Formats: sequence, C-alpha cells, structure tokens
Amino acid sequence: MSEDDHRAPAAVLFDTLGLDYENAFAASEAHRDSLRRLLDRLEPGSRVLDVGSGTGRPTARALVDAGHEVLGVDVSPVMVDLASRQVPEAVFRLGDIRELPLDEASFDAVCVYFSLLQMTRAEQSAVVARLARALRPGGYAVLATVPLDLEGAEGLFMGQPVRVTSFAAGDFTALVTGAGLTVLAAEHAEFAPAHPGAVPEPHLFLHCRRASG
Repeated sequence: MSEDDHRAPAAVLFDTLGLDYENAFAASEAHRDSLRRLLDRLEPGSRVLDVGSGTGRPTARALVDAGHEVLGVDVSPVMVDLASRQVPEAVFRLGDIRELPLDEASFDAVCVYFSLLQMTRAEQSAVVARLARALRPGGYAVLATVPLDLEGAEGLFMGQPVRVTSFAAGDFTALVTGAGLTVLAAEHAEFAPAHPGAVPEPHLFLHCRRASG
C-alpha cells in the first residue's frame, strides 16, 4: 500500500494541485463578492475559522487585510505550507476538520468554500453542525458548494481523479438550517475554472448566521 493510500483523498488531490488550484479559481468574482459581504458584517478584530483554507488566497488574505484574526485548517501539507508563506499574518494548521476539536462559541465567523465535496453526506451534515456550534451566538458563516445531486460520483477535476458528493441547492440549504443556522442570503453563480478542459460549474454561496439567543 502506498503512502497516499493512508491519506485523505482531498489531501492527495490538493497536494498535487498546489498553486494551480488558486490560479484556476482566481477569477471567481462570486467568491470575492461573498467575502465582501461577510466583511461588511464582521466586527473589527473578529476571529474567523477558514475551513479548507487552501493557498490562503483569496479568503484568508482578504480577512487579515481587513484586520481579522484567522485560523486556517487544511488536510493538504502542500496547501498549509503555501498559505503560511502567502499569508503569514494568519495561522494555518494541518488537520482534518472532521476530527479537529472545536470549542463551542469560539469563532465570530466560519468560512467553508467548497471544502465539503469529498466528504460523505453524513460527514458533511456532521461537520456543518459542529461548525455551527463553534460559532458564537450571532456569529456568521459562509458556505459554498457545487449544488448538484451527486453521491460518490467519480470524475476528473483539473486532470486529477476525484470522487464527489454534494446536494441539490434545496437539500444543502435544508442541511444548513437543520444545523441551527439562519440563511440570510443565497447567491448562485456559474464559473469555469481557468484550466484546460474545464467546463462551467454551478456555485452556491450561503450567507448564514447563528441565532443570537
């Protein structure tokens, strides 16, 4: 059994992609719009958890530039190294969000940009519920996904084999509200990554809040 066989599929994938992933998605205006919307809501010096923090750009970079404290978590050692070098003002930790201990009400905001797609549906539901509890009352969450009804679908992503599980838009929204979050806004977009052979894919951004009482 190779070393890669012992690691999470997402770690293997994103170790391979590295900066190519950032470059492929750099032109996503919908992602940047969602960050601006979040920044408009945050109090100065907020503590933010960035789940699946990738290369640190654009999410962690935008947050620290606005004066916020960022903890990024990613399963890919390559991504954690890149993010630590590109956004040294933030803290990045190698870990699996499914297993990482999270104190209740310990963050003012949570960002989850496309980092659930290689988890099972049960795992996605459990992670979103844990993240909702990690938010302080009144805290904000942004969750982005590819809103398609897929379970264990095999394919290629940027030339690499992947297995993807996702939810249709309504089902993903129900998952989020079932975790105790109120959806403040839902933004739909279509984006084609800047990579040979890439095709446009639907994106859904949910802006949410944990009840304050």
